[in-house]
Amino acid sequence: MAQLWTDQFAPKSVEEFIGNSDLVERGLAWAKAWQAGQRQKPLLFWGQSGAGKTCLAYLLARLHGWQVFELNASDLRSKENIEKYAGGAALNASFSGRLRLVLIDEADGLQARDRGGAAAIGEIVKTAQNPVILTANDVYGDQKMKSFVYACEALEFKKINYLSMAKRLKEVLSVEGAKFDEEAVKELARNASGDMRSALLDAQTLALGESVSLADVQGMGFREREEKIFKVLEQIFKGKTVEEIRRARFSTDLSNDMLLRWVEENIPRIYTARPDTAAAFERLSKADIYSARILRRQAWEFLRYSGDLMTAGVALSRSQDYHGWLQFRFPGLLSMLSRSKALRGLKTGLCRKIGEKTHSSAREVMAHDLPYLKVLCEDKEKAAELCAQFDFEAEELAFLMDTKADTKKVKDALAKAEELRAAHAKPRSLKPLEGMTAADAPAPRGSRGSLADYVGGEETPEEKVPTAPSDDESHPSSDESRQTRLFG
Repeated sequence: MAQLWTDQFAPKSVEEFIGNSDLVERGLAWAKAWQAGQRQKPLLFWGQSGAGKTCLAYLLARLHGWQVFELNASDLRSKENIEKYAGGAALNASFSGRLRLVLIDEADGLQARDRGGAAAIGEIVKTAQNPVILTANDVYGDQKMKSFVYACEALEFKKINYLSMAKRLKEVLSVEGAKFDEEAVKELARNASGDMRSALLDAQTLALGESVSLADVQGMGFREREEKIFKVLEQIFKGKTVEEIRRARFSTDLSNDMLLRWVEENIPRIYTARPDTAAAFERLSKADIYSARILRRQAWEFLRYSGDLMTAGVALSRSQDYHGWLQFRFPGLLSMLSRSKALRGLKTGLCRKIGEKTHSSAREVMAHDLPYLKVLCEDKEKAAELCAQFDFEAEELAFLMDTKADTKKVKDALAKAEELRAAHAKPRSLKPLEGMTAADAPAPRGSRGSLADYVGGEETPEEKVPTAPSDDESHPSSDESRQTRLFG
């Protein structure tokens, strides 16, 4: 299984750490004091998601050879569990005799029903004989976090400058051998809104294609800040009650359709048991049915059913809990549509151009005529004739000939089409009307020339004027008339 770039390219030195350089210096001084035997107040890293709070904690431990004991406060909410797992680690040294870093992640994840968890963490903070670091997103929005602010040294992590993020992303993409457009990388960093972890995950997703282009980045859109989609998905897939999962769904501004795509993509990645996967997709299919009825009938009262089925229905269909870290993936369908956006635009424009000449809609041309055109364009002469008739551009002709626009085959067809258009543009000779003499012919405007001068020389063969079919004649079908308009 491919390693996530957030783990593979985690900073291994101070130089590789991006942003918040003043906090890095303070963290190094804090760790140096611990190494010298000077007990320090615990650090409280808080602020912007993906700005490097947990990353800096691991970097300090790596640089000083400390063992890391990580505890997620939102998972162990009771006083007994926190004292059992974190209390001993904070008071005792490791087996090697070195210091041990106690990392309490997501300290603001404690809920009102945490059953003494906040008090237990507060006690550990006061009595710890090992370095302790807490991380949180917001320390002033929760009453419980105020006690930690006074007991710890609070350091706020700010958004990382997008230019610094773009520089690091280019280095990572170069190491991975991925092709990229520099403007696309800048746009990717700007859309991440200071979240380096999100930018790395997005870059890894886009690098699965041929290259990281500006169109692909724009297709992903601006990253929502209200609640990270990865955190929302984790709360959905690990939720145990409908109310808990419903709160997670309401915490993000993602549309129901987009959230459904995320859940659909990650069901088989999270649920390893086949019965659970089948049950989850069965609930998801019912949610999709309700969503279709909403659009078809404008029956918005079904929205509550589709939303709950795609989230709570999927989560509660499992027969067991899936522990460990959940690796989520960007919806493959959206990635495919983003990569094929330019091609779909080319096909739509091509069919619209053909439809103007054949008096057909672009949809009809795409469904009925485009396959025939691609077969005809296998012949170079036919390709040139069609190009002359419909005035194709190089990219459009290359698509029909199933090749690239800069190939010799396309250039030759374009040159031949230009010759055909030039020959067709020559003025045609006119045949004098029956019984008309040179004296009867009107002189050209602004001239007193003869009939021969007006007619222009040789006579052209008389063209047959089509007559309307009689009532007993059969009329061609719509498909036959379309082919007649298209191919003559």
